[in-house]
Amino acid sequence: MSDKALNVLFLCTHNSARSILAEAILNHIGRGRFKGFSAGSSPRENQQPNPLGLQVLRQAGINTDGLSSKSWDEFGKPDAPHMDLVITVCDNAAGEVCPYWPGQPATAHWGYPDPSAGDGSDAQKLEAFRQTLHLLKRRLELLISLPIAKLEKTMLQSSARELSKE
Repeated sequence: MSDKALNVLFLCTHNSARSILAEAILNHIGRGRFKGFSAGSSPRENQQPNPLGLQVLRQAGINTDGLSSKSWDEFGKPDAPHMDLVITVCDNAAGEVCPYWPGQPATAHWGYPDPSAGDGSDAQKLEAFRQTLHLLKRRLELLISLPIAKLEKTMLQSSARELSKE
């Protein structure tokens, strides 16, 4: 494996909560070995990252600069960064037909409930975001701690899929 960082794309439907959290966490803990990106299958017009998600990231000491909601179509363009791994973090996106990803990256599904869903109070939703951040961080810490041999392209997909069982 080269010294180049592994690019990981996190997908969700609107790219406003779980995928944004995952991108920011991986960029925070990736130690230069990993670079996180995020996108959505159908972000709404003028979609922005959920303010509660940004709040819990900042409270955890994670940089939120540059986070934005975007379509997954951006990562299928010829000038897009090459992805080594694509992870869906919501069940809706996992069931959708994904675009062609140049280079045929490894794929995995790590399903998490939507922390912004429901009719709970802002305090309850904030706690849901904290819990989602904690769960994502734990799984991403396992990913970045994998030995180099587990990160080779042939092993990356099975390694990432195994982590979904953690």
